[in-house]
Amino acid sequence: MDLSFSAEDNAFREEVRAFIAEAFTDDLRRKMARTKNGYLDKEDHITWQKRLHAKGWAATHWPEEHGGPGFTPSQHYIFDCEMSAAGVPLTVPFGIRMVAPVIMKFGSEEQKQKYLPDILASNVWWCQGYSEPGSGSDLASLQMKAEDKGDHYLCNGSKIWTTQAQHADMIFCLVRTKKMEKRQDGISFLLIDMHSPGVKVEPLVTLDGPAEGKQEINQVFFEDVKVPKENLIGEENKGWTYAKYLLEFERGNAYAPGLMRSLGKVRKIAGDTSVGESQLADQPHFKAKINDIETQVRAMEYTELRIFSAMSNGQNPGPESSMLKCRGTELQQAISELALEGIGYYSMPFVKDTFALQNEHVVGPDYSPPVAPYYFSLRKASIYAGSNEIQRNIMAKAVLGL
Repeated sequence: MDLSFSAEDNAFREEVRAFIAEAFTDDLRRKMARTKNGYLDKEDHITWQKRLHAKGWAATHWPEEHGGPGFTPSQHYIFDCEMSAAGVPLTVPFGIRMVAPVIMKFGSEEQKQKYLPDILASNVWWCQGYSEPGSGSDLASLQMKAEDKGDHYLCNGSKIWTTQAQHADMIFCLVRTKKMEKRQDGISFLLIDMHSPGVKVEPLVTLDGPAEGKQEINQVFFEDVKVPKENLIGEENKGWTYAKYLLEFERGNAYAPGLMRSLGKVRKIAGDTSVGESQLADQPHFKAKINDIETQVRAMEYTELRIFSAMSNGQNPGPESSMLKCRGTELQQAISELALEGIGYYSMPFVKDTFALQNEHVVGPDYSPPVAPYYFSLRKASIYAGSNEIQRNIMAKAVLGL
C-alpha cells in the first residue's frame, strides 16, 4: 500500500485545517471538551453540520449525484484524521450515514427527492427504530405491528435504546407486516413522522447519569400511529434485506483517528499525574499499557485503510464492518480504562452531566470531568449496533464459512 501523499493531498489537508480553524469556534471547542459521549445539544450539532453542508462536506461518503464531495480515498482518510485530531462534534449518523444510503439504493425517486436534500442540509433530525424489548441482538424476533389499512399502515408497539429520539423529527423503523414461517420474512422498512399522534418518547437513564432532558437513549411507544403507504421503503416484507444493508454502514465506521486522539489525551493525563517523584507516563507498567494499545490502534488503522479503499471503488463494507465494530469498540473501552486509571481520585467527583459544568468550578484538571462519565458511557459500546458476540458469529459464518 502506497501511503505517501501527493501535493494535491497535502493542499487538501491544509484546506481542511483552515476550515476547522474557522468553523470550529471557541464556544464549540469548550463544549466538546466537556462532553462525555460526543453529543452536544441539538442546536450545536445542527450549527456544526450546517457549516459542513455550506462547505460541501456534510456527507463525505455520498455519491456526487446526491450531493457528496467526490473525495478520493486519500482525501477521505485525510478528512477523517483531521476532524478526529481536532475533536470536532460528531456528525449525528442516523440520517446522513444510515437511512440515506438505504433511501439511495432502495427508495423511489419521489422518496429520494423528498428526503435526501433535507438530510444533507440537516433540516430534519432522524433516529433509528430497530431494537425492541426482547428483540435486541435477536432482531428478527421483533413484534411491532404495521397493519395494512388501505392507504396507510396502523402501527402499534415500541422501540428501545433509541438514541436522541427526544429531538427527532423522523424515525426509520423495522415493523412486522406479516407473520411468516421464517422470522426474517414479513418485516418491512417504514419511515415514521415522530410528530404523528400516538408517538410517545420516554427517557432511559443510563449508568453515566444524564441530567433531565440530556439522556442519550429512550424508549419510543407507538399507539395506533397512522403511517402513509408512501413511507414504505422498497417492497413490503423485504425490510430485513434493507436492514442488513444499513447495518453495514452503522458498523463500518473509521475508528483509528478518534482512537489516536483519545490515546493522546491519556498520554497528557499520564504526563500531568505525579507518582512519587516521577510522572505516571514514566512508570514502566503504564507506559507498556499505552504502547500496547497504540500498536493495536496502528494495526487497525492499516486495516481500515484497506477496507475504505475498497469501499471507494464501489464495494460495500460487508462482513469487514463487523470486524471494525468489534476492534473499534473494544479499543475505545480499553483507552477509557487507561484514562480512568490515569486521572485517579479526580474521577471521584462524579459529574452527573458535563453540560451542567460549563460555567462552574472544576475539581482537578480542566479535562477531568468527562473521564468517568465517558468510561461508564462506553460500557455499552460493545453491545449497541449488534453486540460484539453477534458480530463474531457473523464473521465466523460470512468469512470463515463456519
